[in-house]
Amino acid sequence: MDLGLSHYLAVSAALFTIGVVGIFVNRKNIIVILMAIELILLSVNLNLVAFSVFTGTITGQIFAMLVLTVAAAEAAVGLAVLVVYFRNRGDISVESVDLMKG
Repeated sequence: MDLGLSHYLAVSAALFTIGVVGIFVNRKNIIVILMAIELILLSVNLNLVAFSVFTGTITGQIFAMLVLTVAAAEAAVGLAVLVVYFRNRGDISVESVDLMKG
């Protein structure tokens, strides 16, 4: 069985849908929201690499590496902010995050 572009796009669409549903269904836990954002970025990477292989260029793979770099930085900064917030408040629920204003 030969895997074509449509197979990769279907997997990417499934990952993207799981990520979006994860953001909208779970509004209580910030860590789960960050993981859902990572799933969305992973689906974008899969699209970039699939189209890059399909067209025979390396541009999509280079962009995928840039997206991975941004995703790693986002995860590191996001988790650092959560650790500091948890130390100050003792809770990381989404409802109380608006207290960080100002």
